[in-house]
Amino acid sequence: MPDLTFLVESAQPLPYSAAPLLGFRLSVENRPADENIRSIHLQCQIRIDTARRPYNPEEQRRLLDLFGEPSRWSRTLHSMLWTQASVLIPPFSGTTQADLPVPCTFDLTVATAKYFNGLEDGSIPLTLLFSGSVFYDSDDGLQVTQIPWSKEAAYALPVASWKKLIDMYYPNTAWLGLRRDVFDRLNQYKTDRGIPTWEQALESILP
Repeated sequence: MPDLTFLVESAQPLPYSAAPLLGFRLSVENRPADENIRSIHLQCQIRIDTARRPYNPEEQRRLLDLFGEPSRWSRTLHSMLWTQASVLIPPFSGTTQADLPVPCTFDLTVATAKYFNGLEDGSIPLTLLFSGSVFYDSDDGLQVTQIPWSKEAAYALPVASWKKLIDMYYPNTAWLGLRRDVFDRLNQYKTDRGIPTWEQALESILP
């Protein structure tokens, strides 16, 4: 019966995708090494271990919305669910590699995007929890077994990798979600004054 181990080797922006994707390069090893794996339908839950990194004063200020005053962070910093991802791994024996595509958002009403945006440098401590189905050959023919939830891998995602991805898709841009009635008022303000861009409309009402 397959016994899989997982290792995250790197994470890089995936070019030419319709939406921002980080490609997590996985190394997958099976024992016994001579066992033929037909395919793996791999599912992954990715969590952010917020308490496993330090935060400088500027990061503390930018993360105030999420965690409150730094004096309370011993109680408010907790593991956050980032996202779910999946990939189909083709046949192999022994060891193989696969790219796990992970969708990213720059919607700053989403807690994880707000967290990533609040970091200046360093790395983001992640835990990847694996599950799914493994199809393999045995003396009795094709078999299937489940990947236990105990299979996981830790990875320190460089903040620079996330920033590079966001800059690739949204250069010098940020998304702001507004209530519809507030948007209607802002739109009317912009129209009444003949202001050509949203940036200029907001700058005209900022102190």
